[in-house]
Amino acid sequence: MAVYEFIAKRENGENVRGHIDAKNEKEVVDILLDKKLYPISVRPQKGRGLSREIDLPFLNKIKVKDLVIFSRQLAVMVEATLPLVQSLKIIAEQIENPKLKSVVEDLAASVEGGEKFSQALAKHKDVFSHFFISMVKSGETSGRLDEVLNYLADQQERDYDLMTKIRGEMIYPIFIISVLVIMGFVMMAFVVPRITSMLVETGAELPLPTRILIFLSDFISGYWWVIVLITIAIFAGIKYSLRDNNVRAAWDRMKLRIPIFGKLFRNIYLVRISRSLVTMINGGIPLSQALEVTSTIVDNGVYKQVILDTKKEVDDGNPLAAALVKSEHIPSLFSQMISVGEQTGRLDKVLDKLTNFYSREVESMVMGLVSLIEPLIIVLIGLGVGVMVAAIILPMYNLASSF
Repeated sequence: MAVYEFIAKRENGENVRGHIDAKNEKEVVDILLDKKLYPISVRPQKGRGLSREIDLPFLNKIKVKDLVIFSRQLAVMVEATLPLVQSLKIIAEQIENPKLKSVVEDLAASVEGGEKFSQALAKHKDVFSHFFISMVKSGETSGRLDEVLNYLADQQERDYDLMTKIRGEMIYPIFIISVLVIMGFVMMAFVVPRITSMLVETGAELPLPTRILIFLSDFISGYWWVIVLITIAIFAGIKYSLRDNNVRAAWDRMKLRIPIFGKLFRNIYLVRISRSLVTMINGGIPLSQALEVTSTIVDNGVYKQVILDTKKEVDDGNPLAAALVKSEHIPSLFSQMISVGEQTGRLDKVLDKLTNFYSREVESMVMGLVSLIEPLIIVLIGLGVGVMVAAIILPMYNLASSF
């Protein structure tokens, strides 16, 4: 596939400029004619053909932050009554990420060519989620695209802020643990062998801790490459096995049973559910459709099934809280608040309150985990150093005592 620039005319004589991904110029012409656009000129886009031919995801990856900024900019421009095509072109000029820039340029060309914005977004499902596309489609149908884009921008910013806080809190303990693992590996592979070799040369009988230390040190220094390969194989095996639906389902269930972390995962999923539902309800999407879309973005098989069961209850004419109350994975506070929201006709307000409550719970739990991990790391360092020192000093002491 390559990128082609085109200039074409509408039936009313208006000129249209844009670009299209296609195999050759003939395919570009066919696409334009299908859109009732009459090509004037078609040529390869300068400086972009090669970069689009060679797709390197690890170099051109679109970050969550990039999508958050794009959503907010588009919401502001559309709310300011700028035409959608013009807004997309302005945003495309300001985007630094080459892949996202190309996507937004393609969106502008598609919309300018007569497609709906939601149809243009659907061509890039690897970039825009089903949730995002459904919200835009709802905004187009209801004539409230500006409001819907604002809801989307708000929701994405809140999600991004929450995940940024979680990552920020976890950086320090992860960094410390990584440094400790690397230092321990270096010590066992290069430093300890030099010290223990002197003890072995004395010919004295060595204590059990010293013999264990020597064995581990010899194994790590001699077979470090085996350890590296086994580690890589384990991570690759886990990643590959999670593609299997049964393994993935078992993993999703296990995550919810892990002590302490299980509750954290549960609260994160509840935030996703409540935030997605309130955003779609405010965007005018029917509750049944909102539940279906939410089930695709919750990213956990257990909660996906809970949401699908809830959708079935809603389709049968039952209240939203009917299925939630039956699930052991939904806290009573959550289901009771949903029930109150339905009875009072303020479901959107209740969902917003639940989102804020569980977001604070997640932040509080992460901070508590970090404060718990720090002293635990210090204790582990002390134990590790103590065992290593004892294994080295004890035989030296015994050797000195024998004289």
